[in-house]
Amino acid sequence: MLAPDTKQLVKKLASEAGFDRCGIARAEPLARGAYLRTWLDAGRAGSMEYMHRHLNVRLDPSHLLDGAKSVIVVASLHHNRAPEVTDERGEPRGRVAMYAWGSDYHKVVKKKLHAMADRLRDEVPGDHEFRACVDTAPLVEREAAAAAGVGWIGKNTLVLDHELGSYFFLGALITTLELEPDEPLPDRCGTCTACLTACPTGAFPAPYEMDASRCISYLTIEHRGEIPADLQASMGDWVFGCDVCQEVCPHNRRAPITIEPKFAIRTPGPTPLLDEILAWSEEDYREQMRGSAAKRAKLEMWKRNARIAKDNARSTPSEPPPT
Repeated sequence: MLAPDTKQLVKKLASEAGFDRCGIARAEPLARGAYLRTWLDAGRAGSMEYMHRHLNVRLDPSHLLDGAKSVIVVASLHHNRAPEVTDERGEPRGRVAMYAWGSDYHKVVKKKLHAMADRLRDEVPGDHEFRACVDTAPLVEREAAAAAGVGWIGKNTLVLDHELGSYFFLGALITTLELEPDEPLPDRCGTCTACLTACPTGAFPAPYEMDASRCISYLTIEHRGEIPADLQASMGDWVFGCDVCQEVCPHNRRAPITIEPKFAIRTPGPTPLLDEILAWSEEDYREQMRGSAAKRAKLEMWKRNARIAKDNARSTPSEPPPT
């Protein structure tokens, strides 16, 4: 194992690259590998068939890089404040999950990881290899983050940190560097069940378990085709993703706001007009999605989601005027 000062160098370079947290885990089989297998076998991944592919790699990150010894996991805040919207005509608007308010996180985080790897190659003696992963490689980032002490996996299955909350992106550098691992953090969810009871579609069959096929994020972003009729009313005004289980989490009450300029709010924004989405042409869609992670949902999916949100707006009774 390398000297402890190499570990400190890793943490220092992560901070200088602009990451808000950094932890280290061994490149070894996942502690909860059996849970992932059971989750997939139960059909909890919905139509995300890609989750079944390369399962042996997902269960052991060492398969992602020959000679891998360590996984460096980083977190990058994207927590932001939505601007006030003044709309005198009261036209219905949809809601977009916070992670898609700014520029595409895949590119932002991966660029920082590559810069960090270049610095490590320059400053650590030896011929070391690195592979950057940001939500596209068959790596279960949340399990790696928990193992690396970046946060604990909460009852809503997201990674939580008692200071950062949960509004952050995860990235990883799998490396042949042998580094001293960090200790996992204790679970601080306690007796709180706010996220479980707040979920509009009942996507949590039990604490720490999620049925993705019922999750609004899955339905609006991953699911192709029509959305089951019995779930549409519960989707409310969400047109891309969902933040409900994060909005009610006590650990997000004092979460800091991101200082990353790339995560500043851009189109389509937090609350796009539903009629504008429904009127988008292919060219409009490409313009709106340029440089955004929201392009994960295709044009027909955005319009499908907007139609459901508009139907829900029509069926929601207006609040009575104050007396």
